[in-house]
Amino acid sequence: MNAFETISSDALRAGRADALDDAVASALTAHPLDGIETEYPHYQGAVEGPDAPPRPSEKHPAFYGCFDWHSAVHSHWALVRLLRVASDHPDEGEIATVVDGRLTPEHVAGEVEYLDANPSFEEPYGWSWLLRLAAELRLWDDSRADAWRETLRPLEDRVRRGTLESFLGVARPHRVGTHGNTAFALAGVLDYARVVGDAELEREAETTASRLYADDSAGVVGAEPVGWDFVSPALTEADLMRRVLAPDPFAAWLDGFLPDLTGAPHDALLTPVDVEPDEGDGAAMHLIGLNVSRAWCLAGLADALSGREGPAATRLREPLDAAARRHAEAGAADVLTDDYAGSHWLSSFAVYLLTRNEGGIAPGTA
Repeated sequence: MNAFETISSDALRAGRADALDDAVASALTAHPLDGIETEYPHYQGAVEGPDAPPRPSEKHPAFYGCFDWHSAVHSHWALVRLLRVASDHPDEGEIATVVDGRLTPEHVAGEVEYLDANPSFEEPYGWSWLLRLAAELRLWDDSRADAWRETLRPLEDRVRRGTLESFLGVARPHRVGTHGNTAFALAGVLDYARVVGDAELEREAETTASRLYADDSAGVVGAEPVGWDFVSPALTEADLMRRVLAPDPFAAWLDGFLPDLTGAPHDALLTPVDVEPDEGDGAAMHLIGLNVSRAWCLAGLADALSGREGPAATRLREPLDAAARRHAEAGAADVLTDDYAGSHWLSSFAVYLLTRNEGGIAPGTA
């Protein structure tokens, strides 16, 4: 049994890092700490010609590890989040040394240069995690966080500008369970904007979310999950809209979006996905992540209905809450795998689940 698996479903459901003792903190740190320094294997994405592609560390001097750029970014986020919420983290010195080595002015300048030359690179998934990393540094009242954010700021500003100029103008939502999911990225943008007090970005992100999703009803969930899904398109959309709508309008929206949560096909969202991973089975690792991300979405939706009255809250709150606990337990059993197909990214999802209400945003709105 891994350290994360010993955490109760109540603690995972709460999302307040109540169970973050030294053993859990070290277990959640081990893979990100190793991964951000691991250059190979690495996903190159494209081969431009017959010559060997440049080393990942040449293209991405700050975020070259963890198999791909976005995983390197959210592994940095996980390490910073753990330092902030775990007092006297047993690996504090090692984490600080590694992050110091990655976040230098020269390395960040190289990342900005690459993004300038490849403007759509990692849009929107990697962008949302970069903004979450910047927000985490803003939340942490520590001189090291201040220095790291100042170093990161040119890339933060570049991603913010790209978000306003490109991503928020998306014509239609991408309702997928993988990196292109529009709602997942919008939630990250909104959380960032609210943490750093960026009123313009918050307003534009809310406008985009409303334009894309406010009129949705009877969400299509019968096909979930598909292949390599690691987020639920339906639950991720609802998790976004709880950030956008006031509590009573959100309850009414959710009532129409999930009209029969205890009946087919919507009841499929209440049951964790069965996973039997084999070594190197990336699809299975994604399904482990799906159970974890479903857990935090379900818990967030239940929180958003807490204290509300009316048919939607009465009908949905208890099934959502119970399903959040089941998904958290299912995800915890497998999330700290040593298989690199999952270890290069799954710890970040585990950290988010355990600490989702440590993000500086009031529960029910983040």
